[in-house]
Amino acid sequence: MMKILITGSKGFIGKNLVYKCLQEGYEVIEFDRDNSINDLASKIHEADFIMHLAGINRPKETNEFYEGNYDLTQKIIDFVKPENRNIPILLSSSIHAAVDNDYGKSKKMAEDTLFNFSRETENPVFVYRLANTFGKWCKPNYNSVIATFCYNIAHGKDIQINDRDTELPLVYIDDIVDSFISCIGKEANGSIKNVEPIYKIKLGEVADLLYKFKNSRDDLFVPNLSNGFEKKLYSTYLSYLPEDEFSYPLKMNVDNRGSFTEFVKTVDRGQVSINISKPGIVKGNHWHHTKNEKFLVVSGKGIIRFRDVNSSEIIEYLVSGEKLEVIDIPVGYTHNIENIGDTDMVTVMWCNEIFDKDNPDTYYLEV
Repeated sequence: MMKILITGSKGFIGKNLVYKCLQEGYEVIEFDRDNSINDLASKIHEADFIMHLAGINRPKETNEFYEGNYDLTQKIIDFVKPENRNIPILLSSSIHAAVDNDYGKSKKMAEDTLFNFSRETENPVFVYRLANTFGKWCKPNYNSVIATFCYNIAHGKDIQINDRDTELPLVYIDDIVDSFISCIGKEANGSIKNVEPIYKIKLGEVADLLYKFKNSRDDLFVPNLSNGFEKKLYSTYLSYLPEDEFSYPLKMNVDNRGSFTEFVKTVDRGQVSINISKPGIVKGNHWHHTKNEKFLVVSGKGIIRFRDVNSSEIIEYLVSGEKLEVIDIPVGYTHNIENIGDTDMVTVMWCNEIFDKDNPDTYYLEV
């Protein structure tokens, strides 16, 4: 089993990478700030591949940039040399390596010393310059605006935006982890690597999306999951929910027949609702011009009846929670659903459009 040494294993990227490597069947050797330099030497002796994530981005003193980013990288090289074997090294650098500040300089120095080591020894190295990273397990109110916004909005706290038009280059944690792992067993080409896709999003747009996610518990609209960034940001947002607020109530429209409850709405995929009918109750007896539905009885027993509005012939389908079967409700057919069992009948109902009280496209007609 290949052994992967991950430095900075307790950090944001490190924790995600550890789990993924284990899931892929690799043995993981962890190194973090609780370990000593002597520990690092012994761990490198065991390793078949080094993923070097450890670094400093918010030090108390400027010199800590160079100690945590450049010096640590050099120590790894110094420990690899006596091994007399090629141990591929992957460095997690930053787009700030192209910026003229102490953080950027220290990252650039780490990159350069790795590339020089590779040229001298032909030891494979992979250097990634990462954009701003977002995803689960990133520490809020530290150095990630996405984590901070997600946490604060999910917890009902205010956020601060100095300029809504500030554009952020963002990369998702799972894309990073997958790209890192893809380097195992591959040849290095000696060039700077980037993780794709990089999403360039304005700060104000991020905030608007996060507030939309928060409000979705009231208006029931789910995110646009065809948009890669929105899909990943929603997953990230959910990871910051307070542990006592994973659940939220739905508005049940209750009467003596049972209840009808809207569950999920979408902009372009209609909505899903839950219908509960008491024994002996008949619901429906209406038809539609364009609106169409799918009924799925998941508990209880019933009959769904249809009649073409131009015909007197009645069509019946027996439905039951014991045999899950979807029934399409075509346009032009008046229809009803009757609970013929002894218990409540629960039906999941999908409709191709959001209910519009001003244009319901629903016309009463007995089956």
